[in-house]
Amino acid sequence: MFRFDSSLQDEPMPKESKLSKHKDADMLQLLPERSGRHMQKRRKELLTPLGIQEFFAEGTITINKRTCKGIDCNLCVKACPTNALYWKVGEIGITAELCVFCGACVLNCIVDDCVRISRKRMTGEIESFSKPKDFMMLQHNINAKKRFQLIREVFSTAEGYVKRRRKRRHGKIHQ
Repeated sequence: MFRFDSSLQDEPMPKESKLSKHKDADMLQLLPERSGRHMQKRRKELLTPLGIQEFFAEGTITINKRTCKGIDCNLCVKACPTNALYWKVGEIGITAELCVFCGACVLNCIVDDCVRISRKRMTGEIESFSKPKDFMMLQHNINAKKRFQLIREVFSTAEGYVKRRRKRRHGKIHQ
């Protein structure tokens, strides 16, 4: 049987913690934020000695265990530049802290839609692919944008182009 202890009534209330001051604060909401910072720190510790530069703000990699033929090929493991993919008992494992979301695993996988990568560029643009064809088209589009931007910078106007051509011709004739 429960008995009420009247001596507890006169004790002062404990001081509010930092979390209780914020009504919206929830412990479950704070945990992913902390683990995200911890993961970024761990990634930096692991990737710095390898000399690998990151191009993506964040990303995810998943492997469809139903379609993966890892025991037969292991091509994604061999292609991974950071050893983020590894063979574990009966399946391919992922060390998320090491993955730089480069797409080498998708490009080398013999099964479409087996390895899926979603990544967010520093500009905020989100890319997602799971087939080598999709990855190649994405890379082609990125490289085409870079080429066109360079062309626009070099040949911003027709007059600028003509002046540069004349200078080159003039310089070669008198040399």
